[in-house]
Amino acid sequence: MASTISSDDKFDLQQNFRRFIKFHDLYIKHNDQYKSAKASRVWIAAVIAIVFAMGSSFFMGVAAGLFGLYFYRVISANLQKSSAEEGRESAERWFAAKSLKFEGRVLYSNDDNMLEAPLDPFDENIYR
Repeated sequence: MASTISSDDKFDLQQNFRRFIKFHDLYIKHNDQYKSAKASRVWIAAVIAIVFAMGSSFFMGVAAGLFGLYFYRVISANLQKSSAEEGRESAERWFAAKSLKFEGRVLYSNDDNMLEAPLDPFDENIYR
């Protein structure tokens, strides 16, 4: 593919580029939140509360609440990450149909194996 793109695709290309960048940034943000939620040590406090729960229903409730908090944070972060990932993959499929690909946040032609010529969708010179 030449380094030019049809001018008929200009608007769609620019909009989908913005959309991809938005979903890419959201995915990174939500992936970090997911990692943070999984790394949370709230479940350790819940296990300790279960040890004390042998003699008290109060501690059983505390343990259940802490486990609930931990799993709620993990599940909610995973759902947000999955939603952003679906949007990002949808945009990647659109670009793949136009013989374009992303490497991080940078757009390249599929023919550019060495990733030497990034494409800027807002540069008027790439449209014919």
